[in-house]
Amino acid sequence: MVRTNVFANLSARLRNSQDDNKAIYYLKRFAIRLGTRKTITQLQDEADQTNEFKRTLSTFQLLALGIGSIIGTGIFVLSGEAAAKYAGPAVILSFIIAAIVAGLAAFSYSEMASMVPISGSAYSYTYATMGEYLAWIIGWDLVLEYLLAAATVAVGWSGYVVHFVETVSKHNATRLIVEAPVAWSEESNTFYVTGKVINLPAVIIIVALTILLIIGIGESAKINLVIVIIKILVVLLFIFACCGYTHPSNYSPFIPPNEGSFNKYGITGVLHGATVVFFAYIGFDSVTT
Repeated sequence: MVRTNVFANLSARLRNSQDDNKAIYYLKRFAIRLGTRKTITQLQDEADQTNEFKRTLSTFQLLALGIGSIIGTGIFVLSGEAAAKYAGPAVILSFIIAAIVAGLAAFSYSEMASMVPISGSAYSYTYATMGEYLAWIIGWDLVLEYLLAAATVAVGWSGYVVHFVETVSKHNATRLIVEAPVAWSEESNTFYVTGKVINLPAVIIIVALTILLIIGIGESAKINLVIVIIKILVVLLFIFACCGYTHPSNYSPFIPPNEGSFNKYGITGVLHGATVVFFAYIGFDSVTT
């Protein structure tokens, strides 16, 4: 209540100001607006009056959307990298820890969604609790999050396609058009110029999916469902086909001893591996948004 009165008094003073500098005047008003909050009732009323979105996704389609986001680069690529570099066979524990954390976050989302039952996800939740300024930051944070996620998946998909073409055709694709011009070095922790031009397959898949989304979310969900079914069949095929090639000796020691680095093996390696494979569970976040 005190905070609301402060903003109300400042707004009244600004309205009575005779400042000729309109830019400063409106900048001050904008700054005050960023600190204001809207009640849940106000947000709900605005959503009821101006909402033009239609509910086109069923519960099953939303479930498929989350599974489709989870079964991808996070499972097919990061699991192997986390096992080799950080956790060893104990990458199983890393996945369990990450799953527990993701589950708790999902419960939090569920509670907030029941309290603020409108579209907007974390943006609306933050607007109702912390104000427009932090909601603005969270909104752009969501954009950045999905930008990085989409870029990562697109690059991973590009690698699969190039490897498939080279395996089937025995033709080595020119690296000038299948790799990024700038890459990250884990050894020096810096970006470096690769000398390549563009990752063309990654660009093509992003453009294709963008066109699909423009056509409609319902059509996108149907295609996603087909892809998810294929993904699940591939995972099950991999599991059962490899059962006969499993050697229990490879699981000993289950948690390899630490090699002097916080990140590699030992309990700390398992925890670091959990932070890496957590990317695999980002699918639940896309469902909430």
